[in-house]
Parts: sequence; C-alpha cells; structure tokens
Amino acid sequence: MSTPARSATCPAVAPAPPPPATVDVLGVPLACTDYDATVDWIEAMVAARRRGYVCVAATHTVMAAREDGRLRDAVLGSSMTVPDGQPLVWAMNALGARLHARVYGPTLMQRAMERSVQTGTRHFLYGGRSNAALASLADNLQRRHPGVKLVGGYAPPFRPLTAHEEEHVVAHIDSSGADVVWVGIGVPKQEKWMAAMRARLQAPVLIGVGAAFDFHAGLVPQAPRWMQEAGLEWAFRLAAEPRRLWRRYLRYNPRFVVGFARQYVRHRAASGRR
Repeated sequence: MSTPARSATCPAVAPAPPPPATVDVLGVPLACTDYDATVDWIEAMVAARRRGYVCVAATHTVMAAREDGRLRDAVLGSSMTVPDGQPLVWAMNALGARLHARVYGPTLMQRAMERSVQTGTRHFLYGGRSNAALASLADNLQRRHPGVKLVGGYAPPFRPLTAHEEEHVVAHIDSSGADVVWVGIGVPKQEKWMAAMRARLQAPVLIGVGAAFDFHAGLVPQAPRWMQEAGLEWAFRLAAEPRRLWRRYLRYNPRFVVGFARQYVRHRAASGRR
C-alpha cells in the first residue's frame, strides 16, 4: 500500500481555490456544491499545496454541533462542510439553494479516487475498526480503482492518542507523501481530529468521511438508492446497527425537524418583509 513519498518541499504553484457559497442550516454553513466541484476543489488544493479540511455533515453533525462546542468550532473552522444527508439538501433548497443531490461521503471518496488515477494524487487512510478492516478497505479501493496511489494507513485505537502516539502519526503521514488524508473515525472524533491536526500535517487536504470506511471495506451494507434518495438512509442504518445508533437517531432526528421548522418560519417571515 505504499509508493515512494513525494517531496514535502514542493512550492505552491497556484492560488488556493475559493470555497463555494454556503447556506446556513441551524448555525452550520453548508456548501452549495456537487461531487465534481468538490473533487475539483480537492485537486486544486493539492496542486497549490494549500492546506484545508473538509467536513461531511449529516443532520447528526449539525445537531451535535449545537451541543458540543469543540465540534462546532471544528466544523466552523473547516474549509468547507458538504451536505452528506438528503434532509440537509432539502433544507438548503427550502432556504434558496438549487442543489440536485447531496455530497455523500462514500461516493465522494469513490469519485476522488477515480479522478486521482489520472492526476496521481496520493491518499492516506486514517481510521477503520482494526488493521484487518483497514487492509480490506485498501484492497477493495485498489481493486475498484486500478492505479490509485494509496501511500499508507493507520487504524487508531478506540481511545485518545497519547502525545507520543500523535507524534508518531504525524511522522507516519508526513513521511508517506500523502496529498489527501481520508479520516474515518466517526462524528465527532474525526472533525475534532482534523481541526487539531491540520496545522501539524503537510498533506494539503484532510476529509472526514465517517462510515465510508466500513462501507467500502464491505463491513456494513449501504442503504438501497431509493432509501437514500427518500431520506431514509438513517432507518436502514438503524436496522443494521441498532445497538450503536438508536440513541443518535432518537435524540437528533426529532430535534432537527423541530429546529429547522423554526428556522424556516423565520426565513419566510424575513423574506416577506423584503
């Protein structure tokens, strides 16, 4: 899973690409973007050797950020936060956006891998349930995208890293010559990790994609397309992993519906006064 490292002293050759316009949903600015535009931005950041990170947000992320100050700071500090959940796309469009689809983390990862076969962008995988799961993920990605450059991986323990372990991870990622670090350790850990590690890592782009690691490794099934498009992916995932996810959905789904209903009423009232 390794190839010779790219020089870390490559100078910037282009200006940093501008981030897309956003729509605020319950305090989180969500990017008005699609897969192609997001992958274009990633590749432009790599070409310019500029540093940033991307959050991939579902309704859980938006609502948890209202209660967790560190998560909120991490999300607000990102280069962009893309709408991973279909309900967020509906909310953004209700507030005036014109999005046709969400930017689903697993599909974004797939599209970026496809593009990078032509561009030579190098990827590092940080996350996974175990070293075996990480190896399965790498094998599947290389099989599906022949020629993709996976330059390293690390499956962290299910606890905070020690200072020594953090230093080891930074050295490991930097020595790999990675351009993009995919982070799959779940919300809110991955957002906080990216915010904390962003200044310490040389890789231009960090992207938190949560369950994409499990999906692409073949450990957890994805919802059928019709359920995804109907905004029912949460129900499929709840049925697949009830013990892990029931508290999340019971807590945050109703709060999102109520919270956004209030925001939409305020939006319509403000629009009527213009």
